[in-house]
Amino acid sequence: MVKPSKLYQRLVASRASIPFRDFQRILTAFGFRLDRTSGSHHQYKHPAVPRILSIQPRGNMAKPYQIDQFLDMVEEFGLEIDE
Repeated sequence: MVKPSKLYQRLVASRASIPFRDFQRILTAFGFRLDRTSGSHHQYKHPAVPRILSIQPRGNMAKPYQIDQFLDMVEEFGLEIDE
């Protein structure tokens, strides 16, 4: 299994869609916790971020605009990966 840090490096390099499960692993590695699930919507919270990140898969892939939202949060709030 690929480490979340390597998955994150790939995500930053390409900004392309990745498998939804890998995206969830990256979120967890950055300290996001699943707050609730409603249908296909998964809502993640982070203690240092005042916003909720809502994600849902497109097939088995993460949606590109939600990846962009996550990367913007990482930059804006200075989040780091916990391994």
